[in-house]
Amino acid sequence: MPPPLPATTTVDDVVARMDELGYAVVERLLDAEQTATIKADLEQVLADVPLGRNAFEGFGTKRIYNVFAKTRTLDAVAVHPLLLGVLDHVLGIYQFSAPVGIQIGPGEPAQILHHDDVVYPLPWPHPEVVVNSMWAFDDFTDANGATRIVPGSHRRTEQDIDQDLPTIALEMPAGSVVFYPGSVIHGGGANTTDRPRLGVILEYSAGWIRPQENHVIGVPSDVVRTLPVRLQELLGYNVYPPFLGNVDGRHPRKFLDG
Repeated sequence: MPPPLPATTTVDDVVARMDELGYAVVERLLDAEQTATIKADLEQVLADVPLGRNAFEGFGTKRIYNVFAKTRTLDAVAVHPLLLGVLDHVLGIYQFSAPVGIQIGPGEPAQILHHDDVVYPLPWPHPEVVVNSMWAFDDFTDANGATRIVPGSHRRTEQDIDQDLPTIALEMPAGSVVFYPGSVIHGGGANTTDRPRLGVILEYSAGWIRPQENHVIGVPSDVVRTLPVRLQELLGYNVYPPFLGNVDGRHPRKFLDG
């Protein structure tokens, strides 16, 4: 595993690392104060979140769905310049797909290995349609469930996954982020410690395909009206040229004005 990229890294460096390995870790992109503030806010939200309903979600794991309806603490993270630069390069035009907070509880076994873009019935292989960013709000370690990844798996031509493929744990301190495309094989690690591990996935998809989560319905319009235009667009108030996503022949953001 190569050394992580520094917080001062460039979009080109991140994209090159992703192209080479299938992932790029950037250490401490968020400062300690911002990281602690976000963690505290998410822990308040998690207090009312039930444990997972199946093995994929994790029976000992809590997941915050519909994140942008429940907290404003991630707004700035979602439009971080480095993140948007990477998305501009890989996807071009994009929106949120499935942003979710994930708190892996003590004793949770490892998640199955999977591709994030497998939900789309596209021929394999195909151009990237999903880019994920996993943000650490606790230190990610091999012991507490750091994301596990199969390096180079974004270049595989077969879609089927052998669950015995060798993986590496993407260890990183709190405030760090790892970028990876939807084609790479990965999964949450096992938490063998006595403390939970908190991370947030901000997943983005190409603007021409349906996102996993329906944010236009999920996030109340009176909340969306208060947000910056870029966040409104990421939540689905956008048009993929020339007119995909229009409402009555008009840009959907116009309807936020009533």
